[in-house]
Amino acid sequence: MRQRALLLVNAKSRRGQEDYDHVRNQLTNGGLDLVEPGAPGDEAANLILQHAPHVDMIVLGGGDGTINRSLKSLLKVQLPLGILPLGTANDLARTLQLPVDLRAACEVILAGQKKLIDVGWVNDQPFLNVASIGVSESVTRRLSQGAKSRWGVLAYIWAAMGAMLHCRRFTVEIISSAGRRTTKTWQVAVGNGRHYGGGLTIHNDAKIDDGRLDLYSLEIERSWHILPLIPALWSGTLDPVHTVFTMHDTEFEVRPVHRSRRITADGELLGHTPAMFRLEPTALSVFVPAISLESAT
Repeated sequence: MRQRALLLVNAKSRRGQEDYDHVRNQLTNGGLDLVEPGAPGDEAANLILQHAPHVDMIVLGGGDGTINRSLKSLLKVQLPLGILPLGTANDLARTLQLPVDLRAACEVILAGQKKLIDVGWVNDQPFLNVASIGVSESVTRRLSQGAKSRWGVLAYIWAAMGAMLHCRRFTVEIISSAGRRTTKTWQVAVGNGRHYGGGLTIHNDAKIDDGRLDLYSLEIERSWHILPLIPALWSGTLDPVHTVFTMHDTEFEVRPVHRSRRITADGELLGHTPAMFRLEPTALSVFVPAISLESAT
């Protein structure tokens, strides 16, 4: 029997409707019957809940923000998710080793290979890549849709440089099973997946199905001190760096000492501190290529 798939493509994503007809034809010719309610924008979450009883899977086209805004609904309906990476950073696709070429991404969905991945939660909001407090808020506010569409990942680099010049360190308390730590930091980041921020790596052995959260606290004294750390941020090799605190656990609490701060996750602004982080293991089924299955834990 042909399976039914709900196809949702965010028209506001970087590539938007550019290849929509090709995607539709390839998935249909590959054996799927498509339910197409139109470009979802911010309504994807509601459309998933509305159509879930009548389909076998969800195919979502967009970037990390599109998936994050739909995540609560995806967790509720418990249908397998096919991802068409149409965003700027596509960090989740990178973590899952999904191809960015749409033809190849469609083939992954049609092949039908799935795996269960972990989901992180910060307060009452789920996330897949990284949630953070500090510089990331300024980066998120500086990233316009137009800049991302025009400059791609370079927009993230430019926004990060501007954020580091204008932000200041703040005092924070980090609470985990290992105890309490009070320190001055530029940013506390907690990762569920592997990649974030257009290709940075939360930890060099992080996986999205490893049953743990990875935390780092950026404790350099001056903003320009981040420059020699860029290779380590890119590769996730921050453990030996004495100005960066790292640890792994399944739960964290992060409390800024002096005032509440915004929380960002998967490139979205998601509430304020204090931030309670926890892990929900094997919570979401996604279609992945064979190489991702081979590297699973």
